[in-house]
This record gives sequence, C-alpha cells and structure tokens, in this order.
Amino acid sequence: MTQIATKFLPFHRASIEEEEIRAVVEVLRSGWLTKGPKVQEFETAFAAYTGARHALAVNSCTAALHLGLAAIGLAEGDEVIVPTMTFAASGEVVLYFKARPVLVDCSGSTGQMAPDEMARAITSRTKAIMPMHYAGYPCDMERILEIANRYNLRVIEDAAHALPTRCKGRLVGTLSDITCFSFYATKTMTTGEGGMATTENEDFADRMRLLSLHGISRDAWKRYTAEGSWRYDILEAGYKYNFTDIQAALGLAQLAKCDAMHARRSELAARYTAAIASLEAFEAPPVPIDGQHAWHLYAIQLNTVALRINRDQVIEELKQRGIGTSVHFIPLHLHSLYQGRLGYRPGQFPVAEKYFEREISLPIYPSMTNEQCDDVIEALHEITRQFRR
Repeated sequence: MTQIATKFLPFHRASIEEEEIRAVVEVLRSGWLTKGPKVQEFETAFAAYTGARHALAVNSCTAALHLGLAAIGLAEGDEVIVPTMTFAASGEVVLYFKARPVLVDCSGSTGQMAPDEMARAITSRTKAIMPMHYAGYPCDMERILEIANRYNLRVIEDAAHALPTRCKGRLVGTLSDITCFSFYATKTMTTGEGGMATTENEDFADRMRLLSLHGISRDAWKRYTAEGSWRYDILEAGYKYNFTDIQAALGLAQLAKCDAMHARRSELAARYTAAIASLEAFEAPPVPIDGQHAWHLYAIQLNTVALRINRDQVIEELKQRGIGTSVHFIPLHLHSLYQGRLGYRPGQFPVAEKYFEREISLPIYPSMTNEQCDDVIEALHEITRQFRR
C-alpha cells in the first residue's frame, strides 16, 4: 500500500543564501538598478571563470541563442541542425529568421545529439550546428567540431545545462564559435532569469552586444552616468535583451560558489548512482569518462521490462510519496508546431522518443540533504518492490 507523504520534496530549490541577499540589497541601495557597472563586473568575472575572451550577459539563454545566430549571419532559407531532444528555445530561435531547424536523433545512453545523425543531416543550405549538452553531460565536441570544420559550418553550443561542464579537461565556454548559458531559476547557478553568451570572436561579440540593446551605439547605458551623453545613434534594428545590475549582483554571488555547488551536486549524483545500481527497474545516467558532468539534471531511465507501470505512473507514485520530479524533454518533433509547420512526424526519431518515454529527472540541488536523497532512493525501492513485473 502506498504511503502518502506529509512533506513534499520539490524537484528544485535555488540555493539563495545571505551573500545573494546582501548583494542584491546593496544594488537596490545604490540607485542603479538596470544595466550598469555590476553587469560589466559580472561579464568580466564570468569570462574569467570560463576562460572566454568575451562574455555578454542577456535576459535569457534564448536571447543568447538568438543573438548568436544573428551574429553568424543566419538568413531566411538557411538550415541549422538542432537535436530533437531539447527545449523549445533551441528550435524557435532558428524560426525567428525564417530559417529551418533540421532536427536529428540522439544517443540512447546520454540523450545527446548523435554526431553521425548530425553529419547525415548536413545539406548545401546548412549554416550552423547547435549541439546541446543535455543534463550537463558533455557532447562529443571533438567530433562535432571536426564535422563542422569539414563543411565550414558555425557551431553555437546550447549550454543551458552545462555550467560547469568539461570536455576533455576544457570548460564549456571556449570550445566553439559561440556558447550560450542559462541562469534560469532551476539552473546550476541562477539570476532568476538570465543568460550569457561567450565567444572568442571579437566581431561576434560586438554584433551581439549591439543587437542586445535596440541596436544603439556602444555603451548606450552610460548616457545616464556622469561620463555619458543623452545623444545616441541607432545603428541597426536590435532587441531588448539587456541584463540588469540586480541580476548581476545575484550572479556574482552565485558564480563565487559555482564550484562548491557543483561539488555538492556531484556528491548527490554519486549517492543516487550507487543506490540505483542495485535496482533493475531503473538505470542511472552515465558518467563521462574524459569530461565533467555539470549534474544540472539527474536523469534516470525506467526499465519498462522490469515494472508493470509506465513512466507517468512512476512519477505519480513518487509524487504520492512526497517526491517532486520532472521530465526532460518532450522531443521537438512531437510538438504541433514542428509537425504542422515543418512536417515532422511521430516515429521519425525513435531513439529520442524511447528516451523521452522512459526518462525521469530526480531532485538534485546543493541544499538537498543526504537524508532527502535517501528518501528518494527509498521511494524508488518501494516502487520497484510494489510494481515488479
């Protein structure tokens, strides 16, 4: 009989402590709330952390991806290769340009875009490749970049899950033409909403910076400071994508403990993995051999042969036991937009569909205790015992 829980463990809880609160209050008292000196400080600190030459803070990872595609000159009729196993933003930013997101299947073990599938999707219209480091596991960037270089294609990494992910020792952020991070509330570090684009290319950096604030001439925010002027020039039709000093204060405090938060996520992931090894009903996510997993998500797979209930029913059983979960992601080709507008159909990417149908994201965040982690593990054991086939 299912034990109904009286306390609920949420899927995620942001690690906001006194350092973040003090930093935000300091900005509130400064009188400068929107884009200003704190944003510049945050960009500089983030660039230093990742080793990137340029970093541009914007109001979302979606904005960063959009600006990245604009920077490489994406145009109507072009194609961008995108994994079907990703969030809405990855595909929709391509559609902003009246270009076509060309979806590809994933690896059944990691959920990452499969390089061989990616290579087969390249046509004469392909302009760029947009790999996504699903869950924080590093893509095979060596192979992806080799293929991109062979066909003279740009690479824009969707690193929304990938702070701090390493590929063969190198931190994600300097590997490709442009890398886009997310600081959404559920991410490994947060500014509430927000994102960052990093690049080694000065021309890309300048264009993204220009477009991020209405296409107004450089350092437009300074017009409200003693060193600025009210006069400005609009150079191009841009967007309202700027970051704020309030967010930057929060980001600086979070960035300072990014490694410590990752260490705690890694401890919890190891605890889960050790326990799940004895459960035939569930498969733990793989650990990279020559990289570093950011552990944004701890994404397990249900062994459907071992249980009499499906993924959705397992999620409900966990909920009844006070455990919050999520699912990442419904593949893009299963959504109405991609079927009605682009002609994709169910069954077209079978590996991604199978992965989605079996995936459950368990709670994992720095403030989660070992006891709470053990509660999740015990719930998985109970479900296995109760519904074993």
